[in-house]
This record gives sequence, structure tokens and C-alpha cells, in this order.
Amino acid sequence: MTYVVGIIGAGQLARMMHEASIGLGIGVKLLAEAADSSAAQVIADVRVGDYTDPATVREFASGCDVVTFDHEHVPTAILEDLEAAGVAVRPGPKALVHAQDKAVMRSRLGAMGIPCPVNRVVGSPAELISFGDETGWPVIAKTTRGGYDGKGVFKVDSPDEAEEPFASGARGPGVGILAEEFIDFRRELSALVVRSPSGQAVAYPVTETVQTDGICAETTTPAPDLSADLAVQCQQLALRIAHELEVVGILAVELMQRPDGSVVVNELAMRPHNTGHWSIDGSHTSQFENHLRAVLDLPLGDPTVRDPWTVMVNVLGGSVSDLPAALLHCFARDPKLRVQLYGKDVKPGRKVGHVTAYGHDLASVRRRARHAGNYLMGLPDENVPDGGGADG
Repeated sequence: MTYVVGIIGAGQLARMMHEASIGLGIGVKLLAEAADSSAAQVIADVRVGDYTDPATVREFASGCDVVTFDHEHVPTAILEDLEAAGVAVRPGPKALVHAQDKAVMRSRLGAMGIPCPVNRVVGSPAELISFGDETGWPVIAKTTRGGYDGKGVFKVDSPDEAEEPFASGARGPGVGILAEEFIDFRRELSALVVRSPSGQAVAYPVTETVQTDGICAETTTPAPDLSADLAVQCQQLALRIAHELEVVGILAVELMQRPDGSVVVNELAMRPHNTGHWSIDGSHTSQFENHLRAVLDLPLGDPTVRDPWTVMVNVLGGSVSDLPAALLHCFARDPKLRVQLYGKDVKPGRKVGHVTAYGHDLASVRRRARHAGNYLMGLPDENVPDGGGADG
């Protein structure tokens, strides 16, 4: 028997899920936005269609053992209809809505006693100003739905800027604004867990992430200088959220660590996540394989690290247009380097791939990953000495 997993969305996450499916003997069926999408280039069974159209999604789901996602933008009502028709949707709409709607997420986490920034849904600039006057300026304003990679997020420094989040084009119809206290965090962390329908769950080591303009630029796993007690606390928090929300598959809990060391939840994602890309080469079982195992209710794999340190650097579109040709330098310099290119046209700031280095010395591993990432983006690399080589 061959399982068939239907993936809605055809970006790099679906592409890497497909790679993980091959060794497991799992069939993958794809609902793509366009025929040349990242995952559509490598998957044989592709349907091009609109994931917001109920009939298209219903037809796509027929013949699938389970439906899962490359993104979280499929309307909740469509997924509820699929479940009512007997389709296994994982994660299900009751869980997924907490990653789709930030107001719903904040309300539920608050009821659970999960540490979050002070927050409030605001309906007008005046209400945003009132929130800022109460909590202090600056404040963060987020569209409740649709934002990602920094889109739909506004730092509002003073009452004079309160109009911007409500301006035409900043949000779609029916999308609200969530106001949050500004947290001058020490660093950002990611707690990645995976849960199966039968309730089995495992936690990956906590990752430190570096964001640039709202986009993940670099991850280090495990997070340096994170006490064992706080690491366990972060993992337990993520496992509790996964259990309480009945998440099936990967759950990424993005955290902000305050200067006093405490953490608060920033965002949730219920799909393979950029902060878990390191696991393809740095973990015994990648997030992509474990996501597939989870949605099919297969026993989950070991999430622990293969080497003491793993650093992943995202490759964003820059001045290098021929990325495969640029690998000549990268691989000649560092035979242990691992690279994933996403098959995308190079456009400024677009995620087109990532590089991963691993080893025993964090400084060396970080230097190797940054050098390769900078080279593929066409950026200067003054801090990386020539002949850095591979860490042993």
C-alpha cells in the first residue's frame, strides 16, 4: 500500500517535504498556485488551481489519504467542509485557525496562561493610541490574518503614526488589527515540536534565530548560552500548546527572550518552518520527515542533533543570478557544506535557498555557513578569512 499525501501550496516547504517522502515510499499530490512553482518543478502529480476555491480543493483532496499544507492561508470554512466530508485534514481547521488568525491565537494562549505580550484588538487609530498610552510607546500593530516574513507588521513609534496600520492596502477586508506591547527582546528563539493524531510528540532542540527586516536570516541549534532548565521550559511550553490545540504535524513556537531571561510567545506556525531547516542535515530525523510521519500517524523519528552545533543561513536573492554555478566555490572551499536551492528565479530579498554547516566548534561552523550564504547572495565577507575550511 502506498500512502498519498496531498499538499496544498507549492513553495519550498512542499519541495522539501517531497524530498523526505521519497525514502518513505509515500506518494505526494500537489495543489500548486502555478506550474513553475518551487515544488511543482519536482513533483509528478500536480494540480494547478486556486486554494481559496472550495470545488478545486474538494476535487484535489479526492484520492488523498491525508491533506496537509505548505502554508496556512486556506480558508477555514473550506477545511471544515473537507473534514465534514470525511477527509483527513492535518493539522485540522480547529487547530490551524490559531496560526491563521493572530487574535484567535492570542485569546486562546491567554486563556491557557501562556506568556504573551500585552495585547488588544483595536478597531481604529484612536484605540491604538489609547493602547499605546496605556502600555507605553512604541507599540507593535499586526494584521490579524495574512501577514508573514514581516509583512502586515508595523512598529508604531508614536500617536502620529497610528493611521498607518489602518491605511488602505495594509490589510484586506475583514482583517483586524492586533496591538501588542513592544518587547525589547534579548534574542528570538524557536521551539519546534511534532505531534501525531495518536498523541505521540517529540521536541527538537531549541533554536536561536536572527531576523532581518522580519525575515529569518540565520539559525543556530541548539541555542547558545541557553540554560538546560529554560530549554526544557521552552520545549514543554511548545508541547503543551500542541496538545491543547490538538495540532497534528509540526508546530513552531516563535519566542522572544526578554533581558531578564523569561520568554513570551510571538507567533505560531503549523507546518514545517524556516527555523527547522537545519534539521535536514543536523538532526537524526528532519522536520519534513517527521511532519509526514505525523500526518500519517506513523511512529515519530529521533529529533536530536547529529553534531554539537548546526548553523543555517537563508540565501536571499542578491547579485548572484546563477546559483548552481556559484556552488563551485562553495563546495571547493567547504566539502562538508550542505545546500538546498529552491528552483526560484532570483529576485531581491526573495528566499531562494539555504546553506547549512555543522560541527564541533560553533565559531567555525558559523563562519562557514555565513561565508557560503554571503557568497551566494553576492555580499562582502570581510569577517571570514580565506581558507576557513571545514570544521572537523
